Amino acid sequence: MAETKITGQGSADFDWDALALDGYNKIERAELSDVYEATLSSINEKEVVEGTVVVLTKREAVINVGYKSEGVVPVSEFRYNPDLKVGDTVDVYVECQEDKFGQLIISHRTARMHKAWIHVNDVLKTGEIITGFVKCRTKGGLIVDVFGLEAFLPGSQIDVKPIRDYDVYVGKNMEFKVVKINQEFRNVVVSHKALIEAELEEQKKHIISGLEKGQVLEGIVKNITSYGVFIDLGGVDGLIHITDLSWGRVTHPEEIVTLDEKINVVILDFDDDKKRIALGLKQLQAHPWDALNTEVKVGDKITGKVVVLADYGAFIEIAPGVEGLIHVSEMSWSQHLRSAQDFLKVGDSVEALILTLDREERKMSLGIKQMMPDPWDAIEAKFAVGTKHDAKVRNFTNFGVFVELEEGVDGLIHISDLSWQKKIKHPSEFCKVGDDMKVVVLEIDRENRRISLGHKQLEENPWDVFETIFGEGSVHQGTIIETKDKSGIVALPYGVEGICPAKHLRKEDGSNAKIEETLDFKVIEFNKETKKIVVSHTRMFEEGDDKAPVSKSTGAKKSTGNAGGGSATSQAVKAINQNSEKSTLGDLDALLALKDKMKGEGK
Repeated sequence: MAETKITGQGSADFDWDALALDGYNKIERAELSDVYEATLSSINEKEVVEGTVVVLTKREAVINVGYKSEGVVPVSEFRYNPDLKVGDTVDVYVECQEDKFGQLIISHRTARMHKAWIHVNDVLKTGEIITGFVKCRTKGGLIVDVFGLEAFLPGSQIDVKPIRDYDVYVGKNMEFKVVKINQEFRNVVVSHKALIEAELEEQKKHIISGLEKGQVLEGIVKNITSYGVFIDLGGVDGLIHITDLSWGRVTHPEEIVTLDEKINVVILDFDDDKKRIALGLKQLQAHPWDALNTEVKVGDKITGKVVVLADYGAFIEIAPGVEGLIHVSEMSWSQHLRSAQDFLKVGDSVEALILTLDREERKMSLGIKQMMPDPWDAIEAKFAVGTKHDAKVRNFTNFGVFVELEEGVDGLIHISDLSWQKKIKHPSEFCKVGDDMKVVVLEIDRENRRISLGHKQLEENPWDVFETIFGEGSVHQGTIIETKDKSGIVALPYGVEGICPAKHLRKEDGSNAKIEETLDFKVIEFNKETKKIVVSHTRMFEEGDDKAPVSKSTGAKKSTGNAGGGSATSQAVKAINQNSEKSTLGDLDALLALKDKMKGEGK
């Protein structure tokens, strides 16, 4: 048998494709290869692919994704689809092509969320209406399942009207619009209100076009605030201000209406675009002033309740919607400034007198002091001229003190009637507000409601006694306490002050007397009316011993004819002077006794 020898050159020239071991030529083999490769799916990790359920148990579902191996997905991921069966096509997310056990790792839940996120972004762009399932309530709104994603439905986006109970929507399917997406935190916000608003906008245009002032419409109380009530007129909201709810006083709108209540309202006004509509409720009823009894007139007594208090007065409600004002000046006969809160409080029932009544302007003024006797009607009988009374200091002026004798009766003590002796620059030096003071009635002017009072008149005028003590030519010991207009002010006995002109301050040695220096002074002028005493030290030595005074209170030469008596007089004056104060009237009884004694000595 002949052997076939194959050389190296021959093997290189061998046509393997011509060796058709499978019975296919080159072209046919290429076609079959393409068909086979088409049966194999090439997948990548981190992407969503379609698979077919090939095995389904109570715990797992085996999914064929058209690759060399199959993946297993827990049945719990198909809880939303209880009708899942073998042969169904589902989406899965390839998490890993092959783990350490050679197993393909896939997830149906992740695939749903991935596709849902893509879908929800597309819906936001297109404005498509979607359906979601309300899962539960949360703070400020509801949680909605949309394509497997949890979206937030704010409470303000549930409906066009305020929702007070969110729980009624839990467990229901609702239609929504996607209104906002946060790409960073993958948050989705949906709205059901947006669907309703589109429908209501057309209704609103129709309603607004037919609005007219004075038109009466039926509406539903939508919201109640402290300043008014919002009424739903069928897609258009209007406001009833609190002042238009009732003719009477309203503290809060809840006193008049309740939520969801149907009421008739009248259109009072609206802006050019009719976006703000003012409504009224009280205007549907007759004004209470129109129903006020025609027999009510000025001078009648009425009873009402205090509804409002202000500093200037109180408003009294006689009937719902009918009020009168009691000005604070009509609450008491007293003229002192006070506020209405000093006399009344809200809720008080008061009886008052009608002072003015204007039915056209719907105004009424009232008074309660008129219900009490006017203290000035019997002023002369109770506070006759010359009578003494207790009074209370109320306030000062530069010219005097106003005191209150009783409620509604004030009098004035002129500054000159406060003290016989003390020189008062301002009444506050003599007393203070709130002090009790004894007074005597000097004059009454009933027509102008004025009473002149005096305080010093309660005591005898000491200047009647001073006239005998400080007569011209008498000598007294005094102390210079200050200088004024180059003259010296000299403190004399009994708290009396004298004026010593500058030229009369010269002493015998030629020097001038100084402050706090005690010397003898001679009276050169005495004026009881002006309470003025002018003294001189210089006259003490200019006139000589032969012209010594006949009277001397202390510290000067005594009369030679009655030295003993003069000494006794000096001692009496000195004793009284030590017990008297400059700012008081002194001991008048002692002064009178001294006066009598000096008269006896003179005799």
